[in-house]
Amino acid sequence: MAISIPFNFEPRIYQLPLLEALDVGGFKRAVVVWHRRSGKDKTLINLVAKKMFERVGSYFYFFPTYNQGRKILWDGRDKEGFKFLDHIPAQFRKRTDNQQMLVELINGSIFQIIGTDNIDSVVGTNPIGCVFSEYSLQDPAAWDFMRPILAENGGWAVFNYTPRGENHGYELYLAAKSEPKHWFCQLLTVEDSHALSPEILAQEKKEIVQKDGNDAFYQQEYMCSFTVPLVGSYYAPQMMLADAEGRITSVPCYTNLSVDTFWDLGIDDSMTIWFVQVVGQEFHVIDYIEASGEGLAFYIKLLQDRKYIYGRHFAPHDIEVRELGTGKSRLETARALGINFEVAPKLAIEDGVEAVRNILGRCWFDRVKCHRGLNALKSYHKQWDEKNKVYRPHPEHDWSSHGADAFRTFGVGYKQVIKVELQTDFGGVLPYLPGLLA
Repeated sequence: MAISIPFNFEPRIYQLPLLEALDVGGFKRAVVVWHRRSGKDKTLINLVAKKMFERVGSYFYFFPTYNQGRKILWDGRDKEGFKFLDHIPAQFRKRTDNQQMLVELINGSIFQIIGTDNIDSVVGTNPIGCVFSEYSLQDPAAWDFMRPILAENGGWAVFNYTPRGENHGYELYLAAKSEPKHWFCQLLTVEDSHALSPEILAQEKKEIVQKDGNDAFYQQEYMCSFTVPLVGSYYAPQMMLADAEGRITSVPCYTNLSVDTFWDLGIDDSMTIWFVQVVGQEFHVIDYIEASGEGLAFYIKLLQDRKYIYGRHFAPHDIEVRELGTGKSRLETARALGINFEVAPKLAIEDGVEAVRNILGRCWFDRVKCHRGLNALKSYHKQWDEKNKVYRPHPEHDWSSHGADAFRTFGVGYKQVIKVELQTDFGGVLPYLPGLLA
């Protein structure tokens, strides 16, 4: 029996422009901002399946996390109960590796689902086609890593997502719109696709408003609005205000003022550092570092290379934990390398979040040097409970949490900086009232 590819898939009318753009239109890059329940992943796994027969190579399908990839695509089914993975017919498979979420075809092509929370797992690979699913929730470093590979081998990339505020997904959408000769770009609301009936939409909106007290989630998910703050975000409203007030701009470093640093510590995870100058009643956030897999000596060298005049260095409380291998804390290790850290107070996460919210209105950010950190602050959000359809009262630990955690070190540590300034200015110890100057 003959089997045609795509297999068991009939695209909807609004899905055709994307498929045609990458099939016969010659496009190698595409951004599709489609509303919830528009069939993004069903469409794109069929595109990948077709491409695997046209050109032998590796094809990666990225999700924000490994577990999301398994739940949504590897084990997922459409509303008729058809498994998404079965769009790659079993007759054409050489092997299926459930543990690695990998399918190899008889022609040698390989399909694999990967979480961008573990992008190091594909270091040294050479994919020729990539899908970034829910890109607005992914670590944008994954695309930075894949871009030169695809440029060199003539590969293609598609980004699908619904908006999550004005973060890196929004930036990519604007960039794609500005280059129509090189990027296929499409934004589809429910009013554009007509994929859902008015009755279903009315009920969805009613339930959302009853639960949340507003329709922001509906505007985000069904109307693809970038301008509503990211639902569940901790700092999106404050960051949108900073941008509207012109406080995300070019921020110079004053050579007559010291620079304080605020850290979040990681080894396997990312290590992040914010660089801040106190200028009167303002905080000038002039720089940001994020890297992983390196020891303290590496980051201290990065600080030295920047040639700033440093004041104080703040680290979270876990810098005092002693490591099993050496018996020393990283506080002691850093001191031996020339940095005397002060330990920021240990507060509950919600108290630290509130401390950050209280100071964001006085912060000015360098748009270029702090770009990745800014996206982290915009994207930092509560964990989503898929079963109960609510946000849990604690953060999602993803790529954005590293930069946000370092900024929380600033949020709970900056009061100590102000206290020292008051002592110096007035020549004595002035009683400090927490929150007085926040």
